[in-house]
This record gives sequence, C-alpha cells and structure tokens, in this order.
Amino acid sequence: MKILVSDKLSDAGVEILTAGGFTVDVKTGLKPEELKAIIGDYDALVVRSATKVTSEIIAAGKKLKVIGRAGAGVDNIDAAAASRQGIVVMNTPGGNTVTTGEHAIAMMMALTRNIPKADAFMKQGTWEKKSLEGREVTGKTLGIIGMGRVGSVVASRALGLKMNVIAYDPFITKELAESQGIELTDLDTLYARSDYITVHTPKSKETMGLIGREAFARMKKGVFLINCARGGIVDEQALLEALDSGKVDGAAIDVFEKEPPEDWTLAKHPKVVATPHLGASTLEAQENVALAIAEQIVDYLARGVIRNAMNAPSVSPEMFPRIKPYIDLAEKMGRFMGQIIAQVSSDRLKKVTLTYTGAAAGIDTRPVTVTALKGLLSSVTDDVNYVNAPVLLKERGIDLVESHLQREEIFTNTIDMTLEFDKGVRSLAGSVFSPADLRIVRIDRYSIEVIPEGSMLVIYNRDLPGTVGNIGTALGEAGINIARLFLGRDRQEGTAIIIINVDTEVPKKVIEKIRKVPNALSVQQVFI
Repeated sequence: MKILVSDKLSDAGVEILTAGGFTVDVKTGLKPEELKAIIGDYDALVVRSATKVTSEIIAAGKKLKVIGRAGAGVDNIDAAAASRQGIVVMNTPGGNTVTTGEHAIAMMMALTRNIPKADAFMKQGTWEKKSLEGREVTGKTLGIIGMGRVGSVVASRALGLKMNVIAYDPFITKELAESQGIELTDLDTLYARSDYITVHTPKSKETMGLIGREAFARMKKGVFLINCARGGIVDEQALLEALDSGKVDGAAIDVFEKEPPEDWTLAKHPKVVATPHLGASTLEAQENVALAIAEQIVDYLARGVIRNAMNAPSVSPEMFPRIKPYIDLAEKMGRFMGQIIAQVSSDRLKKVTLTYTGAAAGIDTRPVTVTALKGLLSSVTDDVNYVNAPVLLKERGIDLVESHLQREEIFTNTIDMTLEFDKGVRSLAGSVFSPADLRIVRIDRYSIEVIPEGSMLVIYNRDLPGTVGNIGTALGEAGINIARLFLGRDRQEGTAIIIINVDTEVPKKVIEKIRKVPNALSVQQVFI
C-alpha cells in the first residue's frame, strides 16, 4: 500500500510509516489540481494544515482508506465527504496543546510590551523609548473564551503571571474552574471586565464571526485581543474598525480567514502583532504529532486498529450495520444539544444522562454513548473524537450516567439525552424509525418529529395565530427556501416550538428580523 505525505512531516514520522512496510511519497507544496491528479494512487494521505482536502480531492481518491491530520483541528478536511466515501479521518489531539497555549501567552506579552516595534527600531539603528511604553499584566484580567485543553494551558500560565483569569465555557463546571483559580462568567460579563481577551474555541459555522461588531461594542475600551485559535472566529473587518476607533488598543493575531491573507491590512496594522499561524510550530510539537499520526496510520492500515478517529467509532464489522443508525442519531442529537446550550446558556453543565429504551436498549450502546458525547462536545473543542470524548467530559468535571430500559414507550426505540445544569435540566429524545429515517421526537417538554439534518432554525414562540406565517414570510423575502417545518406545542403554558430545515444558511440579519416577529421568544440556528 502507498501513503502520500503532502505537508512537511518530521523525518521520524516518515520513518515510522516506511518501517510499517508501506511505500511512502513525500510531495509537499502540491497545487489542488496536482494533488487531485495523483491522489487516486494512494491508500492513505497525511497532512498538516496547508493541504486542503476538499470533496473533489476525496472523490478522486478512489483507493483512500484513511486521512491523517498531524494536529488537532480538521477544518481543512471535508470529513463529511470522507465519511460518505468510507474513509477514516484521524487527528492527534493534545500533541500541540502546550505549544499553542504558550504561543498565545507569548503573543500577549509581545503586544503588551511592544516588543516587535522595539526590535524593528533597533534593527534600524534607532534608540526609541518614548513611543514604546508598555503595560504590566500583573493584576490585569484575562478573559478566556473556551476552556478546552489549550484554554486551560493559557489559564495556568496567566495565573503564574499573577493575572486574574475569568472564562466562558458552558461545558466546564463551576467547581472545577474554581479549583483551578478561574472564575466562570457569561460572555457579556467577560467582555465587560476583561483587559485581555483570548479565543480558544473550534472553528465551526456557529463560531464563525463570534467576535464581531456586537461583541466589540460590549468590550471595555482599550482591551487587547489575542486569537491563536482559528481564522474567521474573529471578524477581521470588525476588528479593524475597533482598532481604528480605539475600542481595541491592540491585537495579537496568529490565524487569518485566508492563509496567507489576500488582504494584508490587518496584519500590517500598527496596533497588531501578527504571526503566520505559528501556534503549533515548535520542534517538540511537530515531532509529537508526526510520531502520533504515523503510528495511527500504521496501526490502521496494518491491523485495522482505529485510534483518534473523527468519523468512525470502534465497532466490530459484524455489529456495525445494526448499530450504525443509532450512532448516526446519537451524534446528531449531541451536535443539536451542544449548539443549543453553547449559544444561550450561562449555566454550568453538571451531568449527562443517556437512557436507551426498547430496541435501543438491546444493542451494545457503548459506541453510541461515545458518539453522543463527541457530538455534544464538538461545539466547544477541536480536540474531541470517538476515543477521548468520555475523558474530556470527565476532565471538565461533568458526570456521565448511562441506563437501559427494556419497556417501550411511545416509540419502539429511543435514545434520551438529559443534561443537568446548576439551575435546570434540558432534554432531547430521538428514535430510529428506520436505518434511513432518524428523528428527534421530543425537545424538553415538546413532542415533535424532526428530521435532524443540514441547517435548522429552532424557534420558541407564544402559541398564537400568525406566528408561523410571519416567520415564513421573513424567510421568503430573504430568498431562503423552507425544506421542512415541524411544530410542537405546550397548551398549558401557551408556548410552542418551530423547527425549520432550510436549504441554505440563514444570514444573521435575517435571524435578527425573525427575532422581531410578534410572539417570537427566541431564535437559534443549528447545523447538523
């Protein structure tokens, strides 16, 4: 079998692949059309962040069995297209965690003490001090958005610098945060109190543009912003405006919407310290991820062992056809609920309970539970996969309970996901109508039959005439086609829920328009 390494990988990693008995070709810097032309000859592809593994590349890879990413984030790989083609996508979570966290701290210090500007003056033979006065970080408040593994590294280093650390992350308990010396807050409080803000969330449709004009408006004047996570989470145009207005006193940016940037205005801004995506670029980190992905690729191709897969739980070939519908449903349920609570909840998640009823209770539910957790956590961390999801849940101080009930209720088989918070409970139930027909059948107290796929609007409203029509009109006027619409009601409370599958992503301005529809209580967009 043949393996293509299309991005730079350490020699030690290449040696592991070769020692496994495989033919290894290292061809870096390939243009998309060049990669597409040759990928059909290979059984495995190893990449870092430079190679964009699009659906076209994947379709051309007729022999591909596995794609390995030497790193955590896989936003440069079309995992959905790989899954449809039966290709396993693997990553190496944790291999560059410390390196990325240290880079965020280094960027913060360089920004605070004007180190790049001072060095530039010295290189010019200019002894300049007056314009380079900096600040102290001691006693300042650092706001961390996303307390995954990288965010936790940043927090520990910042505490060592005697900073006050506050954080927003609905998937970490108050007790765990306090034990680490961190105060949990909601986003509005974090924006208002922070002298520095650093972002450590995954890149997804729901986090794209997370730090935009509205967020900057709520921040303290003179704030410093650091982004070493993913390009696009910070709205670059909004950041430029905030820098020019003085709302943001400086920014340290390691990642960009386009890499390399097509527009260099932000990178060249006098208030910006910029680096070319160096967060994971240390000798130690690159060696770690190279060795890890090489060993994983060899294990899979030689022995069929799957480790750190993003799209394939560990299930025996004999059982997989029976369990697969439940695995698919569980991940959709987890993704749905994860986005719902990540977008609106300032309450802290304490416990996840998964209850399997009827036919669902008669299967091996362990891979189904892991899949549900992966979907749940995917909205807050890039590091999660089918192997480490339970570990990440435990690290965040969240309890997991799994139970089985043989009795059948309304449906012949159900998966019930219940999330217990400090101040309340949210629940979701799903059922496999047939292997090709997966449904969400209850959301909290609302009975409903929803097909969970694509872009979805989740709307809570008062159960009064005209509401559905007004929402449909708002979507129609924006040129957005409704694929399906589902309704659930609570007659006693006089409220209802509307779930709409739409053909395209709904722009934020349209969502804001729907929020203003009479009797609409809340509107969220979810991507499955």
